[in-house]
Formats: sequence, structure tokens, C-alpha cells
Amino acid sequence: MLLCTGSHGSLYVGGFKLSALWYSSVPSFTSPSFNSCIVGFFARDYSLWLGWNNMRYIIDAAFLNAKLLNRTLIVPSFVYARACEHEPQMVNKGKAMNDDRRDGGPPEQQMAWRIPLPMMLNITRMRESHPVILISDYLRLHNLSAELETGDGSWDRERYHANTNLHNMDEPRGSSLFVVENDQYDLNGIVRVDYLPDDMRARGKWSTVNVTGDNTARGRWAMAERNDISSRLSMDIRHSGTVIWNRALRRLKQSMAKDLFDLESDAGVVEALHHAGWEVVYTFEAVANAYLAKTVVEPIREAVPRTSLHPWAEEYKHISADVLLLAGETHGGRKPGSLLFTTPAAREEYQRMVLHELVPVDMLQDLADTLVERMFERTEDRMWMGAHMRRTDFMAGTSGSRFLPSSHLTRVKARLEQGRQELEQMDDVHLYEVPDVQPNIALFARDPPKQGDPFYVATDERDPDVLQLFRDGGAILLSDILVTDDYRAIGWPLMFTDVRAIVEQALLARAACFCGTAGSSVSGGIVNMRAAHGADQRTTLFD
Repeated sequence: MLLCTGSHGSLYVGGFKLSALWYSSVPSFTSPSFNSCIVGFFARDYSLWLGWNNMRYIIDAAFLNAKLLNRTLIVPSFVYARACEHEPQMVNKGKAMNDDRRDGGPPEQQMAWRIPLPMMLNITRMRESHPVILISDYLRLHNLSAELETGDGSWDRERYHANTNLHNMDEPRGSSLFVVENDQYDLNGIVRVDYLPDDMRARGKWSTVNVTGDNTARGRWAMAERNDISSRLSMDIRHSGTVIWNRALRRLKQSMAKDLFDLESDAGVVEALHHAGWEVVYTFEAVANAYLAKTVVEPIREAVPRTSLHPWAEEYKHISADVLLLAGETHGGRKPGSLLFTTPAAREEYQRMVLHELVPVDMLQDLADTLVERMFERTEDRMWMGAHMRRTDFMAGTSGSRFLPSSHLTRVKARLEQGRQELEQMDDVHLYEVPDVQPNIALFARDPPKQGDPFYVATDERDPDVLQLFRDGGAILLSDILVTDDYRAIGWPLMFTDVRAIVEQALLARAACFCGTAGSSVSGGIVNMRAAHGADQRTTLFD
């Protein structure tokens, strides 16, 4: 299928003009020189058993994958909310996903609500940058019932392809499918990157090869001669296939490169890497040495053998099938975007996507703005601080007194006190290294918090006694500042914990100081939001 912009900026699918809600503009991805025509669809096997923030990270990566291939992104029509604040949970997740692993567990692990994805993510905003449709849209477009959508997020390779596109009835056939199998995405020994710049192609003598099988790469590198420099660099290759920048520099200084290149300059280091048959790739630093919270606020460089690079765009942009499917799970243990970037500009473009294009719906952000004002009332118009206290899931296995509610609260308050002291001493704003943000001057124009000021806490703790302990310690919870008009404005979604969590993330993004739970995807989402809102990077701390 071919989607192209018409002469007056309209978008057509097989000659059918789409409504304005589907798109505002269809620019090509800024780094590769692709045209503006959208060729077919890009689909994923979405891991709907995961919580919302991990699902959000997967959609972030899928959005990037689709842009690189100039394909319309297909996203799930719904996600699962884990709990409702006021009613019993109503949907059995195990049955919906054909998964018996939760059988016999407590009700809160078995049951959930289905929440429409457009309630969790601003799909209209995404469409301003690149075409996006729901799976239910795709099914209707092919004269299939939306009821066929799988409960676990997997792409049905047969039923989803039973009919032709309604607007392409002159060629009655099932829609075609090309599958990038899971083990082809990043095999052992390869490093998946976005695309290959022209200068990198020339250095490595990248050549196009004939495709003899569906998953055969469309190019290959010339073999690089092994030398003293490359041998030493290879000693520090991690399981990801890359070498940390500082370690690469250390190895260069131990090799013949110290006599051939100016290793005190970036240009000299890069020249030495190129001489060894290596390249620089661009990505982001981990939080707490793990990629559970996929923040995009701390750009870093890494070194990699050139011949291990496999470009997503070059390998799959030639596929002509109606739907290109990335099969299986590519989320766990991978960097933000589930690939590395070959240029700083492409990495920055991904930051822009995550921070400014994939955002919560307006009404939830508007509610967060209202709650900010209520927090100022609690602190007598001074800056206010907040924390995310993860209490369940992986944190539940924490042993010893460290995880006791009183100990947890004491640690968080100590971190916030550090942040309060930092706020007292600040006389400027140090923004995160992200594009298109301005300092939140209005916030920092206020007086800093005083010792003993109340602070906001977002938590998945549900024990009433523990929640009262937090309140007695100075914490303000969401239920303490919501009023009846908020429920009237938002409606039924505000009953669900996952929707409320988005409001809390947006609220904490606007706090003067934030303490997060290291390794939590919820805290990671807050950090990204804080960067987009012009927060000072010194005002984010982790417990």
C-alpha cells in the first residue's frame, strides 16, 4: 500500500482522502534522505502484559522504527489499567491474553480494565509528525471486525490479513505481510542502528548486495584489517556489542594510536577509531546502571566495530509488503529506542519525539496544571517538592528494614532535604541536554521550600495505615487535592490508577524538586517529562 501527500497537502490511501485527524503533515525523518511518501504499515507484537510506562517505551521505539521506514505506525487500540479506585476490577487479563501464569494468584494480579489508548497518549499530537492508526482502524480499513483485535497485543498473522484494503478493491486480495523475526532484530554479534550516513558508508566501503532470502541484509561492509588498536578496543566489548567511551579512550592510549593521533582532542579520538575500523554511535546513559527507566536526558557516545553495525532503514526500507511486522519482544535490556544512533542529529530527533510528540492527552496535562496551583496553596506559594515511592512489583522483594514504610519515607525525606538545600543555593538553571526547551523561570521565581513544608507523593501503596503514615510525615497524596469538579471534567478515566498515574507524572514534572525510585519506569517517565518542562537537572534525585 502507498500513502502519499497530494498537491494540496491532503493524505491519500490508495486514492482515498483521509480526514485531518489522521495527520497534520507527513515529513520524512530528518536524518536519512527519504521521500515523504508513506509506504504501507509498520506493526509490532505489543507486550500488553506490561505496565503503561513500559508500553509507552515500546511505542516510542515503534514510532521511531515506523518513521525510519516511512510506514504508518499501527498501535494497540487499548491497554490494561491495573486497578480502579472505586470499583472491583472487571477483566481477567489471563483469559484475555490466553496466559495461565496468573491463574491462582490474587485478584489484583488477574484482573484489569481495558483503557482506550487515546486516553493514555495524545494520538492526534503524534499524527502531526507521522501517520499513526489503531489496530481497530486497520481492521475496519480492511473490512474486518474490530473484535478480532488480540487481547495480548500480538499481531494475528492470518486473520488480520484475510481481506484487502477497502480503498484498493480493484486488487481484491489479502493484505501482504513481511515479518522481521525477533532473532533478526539484534542477533548476537550485531549492533542495531538507525541508518548509515554517507561518510560512514564510504569509510567502511558499504556495498549493496542482492537479496536471496527475505531476511538477508541489503548490504555488507568490507572486512577491516585487525591491528593493535582494534585488538585492544575489542577487549572491552560488552554484551551489547559496544565499548563505553571512557574505556575506549583508555584502550586507545594503551595502543599505537597514542603515537599516531591526537588523543587529547575529540577529532583525534574519532580519527583513531576510524583507523581501527570502528565507529562512534550515540545513545543515552542508564539510570542506576539499568535500562528499566529509559530516560533520554543524558546523551552519551560509545564505540563499536563498524562491521557489527546493522542499519534498520537500509535493511528493511526496500520491503514492498503492505505490513512489515517486527515480531516478538525487543524491549527488555535495550537502550531507549531499542537501537543506537549513528549521528547526534538523529539522537536529538528521537529526544524531540519522546519529549514533545509522544505526550499525555491535553485534559490530563490541564488537570496537572490545576493541581500544581493547589500544591502552591499548601506551601504558601513557595516552591514545592515531590517524590515517587514505588512500593510493589519488583520493589516488594526488597529485604530487611530498608523497605519498611517508615524507613522508606525517612530516606525519601532525606533526599528531598538535599534538594531543598540545593534550591536555596541555586542562582541559575542548568537544563538537561535536550532540544527545544526553555527554563521554567516562573517556578524558580518563587521562594524555595522551607523545612517542614508538605511535599507530594505518588505511590502504588494501597495499605490505608501506610498511607496515613505518609500523610503524618508531611506527604500529600492525589486524593488529598482532587475535588469533585476534577472528576466532572475528566469523567470515568480518573477512576483508574494508570490514568491517575499519568496525572501524577505530569504533576511531578512541574515540581521544583523530585525524588524518584531508581530503576522504575514510572520515575523514568517523570524524568523525561521534567526535562521537557525545563527543570533543572540538579533537582532530580533518586532513592
